[in-house]
Amino acid sequence: PEFPDLECYLSALEPRVKGQVIERVRLASPFVLRSVEPPLSVVHGKRVLGFRRVGKRIVFELEEGFFLVIHLMVAGRLYWKEANAKIPGRAGLAAFDFANGTLLLTEVSTKKRASIHVVHGEAALKQMDRGGLEVMTAHLDQFAERLRQENHTLKRSLTDPRLFSA
Repeated sequence: PEFPDLECYLSALEPRVKGQVIERVRLASPFVLRSVEPPLSVVHGKRVLGFRRVGKRIVFELEEGFFLVIHLMVAGRLYWKEANAKIPGRAGLAAFDFANGTLLLTEVSTKKRASIHVVHGEAALKQMDRGGLEVMTAHLDQFAERLRQENHTLKRSLTDPRLFSA
């Protein structure tokens, strides 16, 4: 998903999940979890304080300075279901259980590139930022300069997260 999709996810998650406590996270595939320290279990029982976007990643801001970072990649999707919903067989990667429902992470791709990271502190979160220019708030001159920064095709430059965010 690109910028508009990510913004839609953020606005849909806000009323459903902000202020809710993550009861547990269930993984259908251990490969979706790309961090080991801190462990995934630290998010259990933490309240979701808010959301933000870091590049093409959706960030859940949690209590005690923890962040749950989800990178959907191209084929990743989030679905809101009833509480304790079953993780779909083939496409299902993870489920985030809340008292009011379950957020499912799926990916309909054979490559399974979607990822979940748990990080602690703003410094650790900042390390996940690839440094791309925020196009929606950038001046035209900044955009043009960044576009000319690398000798790439237009498509490659526009999709490079080091050049342009989301």
